[in-house]
Amino acid sequence: MIQVLSVASECAPLVKTGGLADVVGALPGALAPEGVDMRILLPGYPQVMKALARDAVVMEEWDLFGGHANLIAATAAGLNLLVIDAPHLYDRLGSIYLGADGHDWPDNPERFAGLCWMAARIAADGVAGWRPHVIHCHDWQAGLVPEYLRTFDARDRTGTVLTVHNMAFHGLASYGRIGSLRLDPERFNPEGFEFWGRISALKAGLVGADRLTTVSPTYAAELLQPEFGMGLDGVMRARRDVLCGILNGIDEGVWNPMTDPAVTPYADASGKDANKEALRREFGLPDSDGPLCVVVSRLTEQKGLDLLIEALPTLLAHGGQLAVLGSGEGWMEEAFRNASQGGPVGVRIGYDEALSHRMMAGGDAILVPSRFEPCGLTQMYGLRYGTIPVVALTGGLADTVINASPAALAAGVATGLQFHPVTADALRGALVQLCDLYADRDVWTRMQANAMAQPVGWQTSAKAYAKLYRDLAPHE
Repeated sequence: MIQVLSVASECAPLVKTGGLADVVGALPGALAPEGVDMRILLPGYPQVMKALARDAVVMEEWDLFGGHANLIAATAAGLNLLVIDAPHLYDRLGSIYLGADGHDWPDNPERFAGLCWMAARIAADGVAGWRPHVIHCHDWQAGLVPEYLRTFDARDRTGTVLTVHNMAFHGLASYGRIGSLRLDPERFNPEGFEFWGRISALKAGLVGADRLTTVSPTYAAELLQPEFGMGLDGVMRARRDVLCGILNGIDEGVWNPMTDPAVTPYADASGKDANKEALRREFGLPDSDGPLCVVVSRLTEQKGLDLLIEALPTLLAHGGQLAVLGSGEGWMEEAFRNASQGGPVGVRIGYDEALSHRMMAGGDAILVPSRFEPCGLTQMYGLRYGTIPVVALTGGLADTVINASPAALAAGVATGLQFHPVTADALRGALVQLCDLYADRDVWTRMQANAMAQPVGWQTSAKAYAKLYRDLAPHE
């Protein structure tokens, strides 16, 4: 049995701001059949602490970047957790990353350094007879783990993997915090964790981890290019021999139209009709002969939703409708609200997990026009629910959707639509094609059946992760 510590800033269903949480929460169950005993190290946010069951203090840290902390072993939502009870770092209301003013918490560097420090301590000392063979670090919040393993002289005994879920976030801090973050000044150089005169937690992980992964093969290739590498493409090219892309999956127990408690259950696409009628009522949309498109997303330019605002009149002119669930940039929220005043557009600002399920079940198409998308999960939820994805040709969107090209349609294998370049004009063309395909009921029904038959679970990817862990485990 390989023992793996998964280190992350969020984990579904306990605390979630995006797809990272879904992946972290799904991996332990997916990996258990592969002989992997995975435990998750999480900050003790209020919503996490309230969910704990059968908890016990297994380690103390007298000065975790400004205060005392207990490490608690517990279970919650069927997961084996190690939770850092450090109120001075994590006991805050609101967003786990942002203050009430909408800006990052000023001490975020210390907050997530604390997460990494405790991971290194667990690797060095073990907890209750359990010590990880491998630490799986997720994004910049876990990027300092390899640096702190040096501090605890535990690098040779512990393999490390860093998964890049989104290269856009670096976890930057000024050089003046190098002492307070307990980092070695000699490592502050271009070969270490220095990034344009600042400390980069993400770069620390990229240069220090034994293996690097991303969440789709296409995104792994894209990160070697300047337009996607966010200033770290040179680091990625230097480490390309230890880089691979392992496609995310989804939890097919949670996302299952036959058993989903949030929807009217169905086994094939004909069962979507009742859900579509209910969704239209919920969003105040009239009946229509065109497709009901849905968006479940952060409302940001990375997600390409400014392009959708430009292209929306084309969709509506061809009889389409739109239902939006999400939050993000203020101007974009306002633009979608304004759109809802002048046509068959419904908008809910915020996030509602049950509503997201109802939208997948009731929508005809899910729109994901992202400028870059490391993997994306919403298009896979759409596939599972027979909701045709319309996606930009990038990252995991390219790896998970079979475009409705003439060849794919002739062969009867298409599952969605891809467009490129990522522009409003190209999206307009995809939306027109969507409406044309929707009008051909035989073609549309075949695409829905193909989508629902597409493998979107963790089985293949779990085997790839397990092999990676076995290759890294020093004592295996």
